[in-house]
Amino acid sequence: MTETVRTGGCQCGAVRFRIKGALGRASICHCRMCQKQFGSFFGALVTVPKDGVEWTHEEPSYFQSSVNIDRGFCARCGTPLTYRQPGGLEIAIGAFDDRSDLAPRIQVNYAARLPWVETIFDQPVHDDPDYYARQEQIISFQHPDHETANWPQQGLKL
Repeated sequence: MTETVRTGGCQCGAVRFRIKGALGRASICHCRMCQKQFGSFFGALVTVPKDGVEWTHEEPSYFQSSVNIDRGFCARCGTPLTYRQPGGLEIAIGAFDDRSDLAPRIQVNYAARLPWVETIFDQPVHDDPDYYARQEQIISFQHPDHETANWPQQGLKL
């Protein structure tokens, strides 16, 4: 039987990971610390196998956000990457190269959610074709969603 291998990393490519084994619980957390770490309405995380994570480039830098929680990020580009607590490690779902099967299955700290978060997807969709045509012209310097043989240490810069 083939062991499942997942990859991912930060925007600039300095921090990359490889995970062997099955992932655990995918969740979104509404706590204020996750909101601040992700600069968003909640944090989306998935538990990873103990001793199943290999950092293939640099490792994340960590900020100790509470007495028993460290939050990992790329020191070069700032991408939020991990939630490390005494029971294990969780990695940001958005940092995975393939996120298609990582739908959150539980909400954590639901009482701390922003009151309007439940209606954000009820809002109108921006559908200006000119806007999207301009978006297609953007040249991204972010690391692609796959492993690369050679990637500049500091990411692509002009």
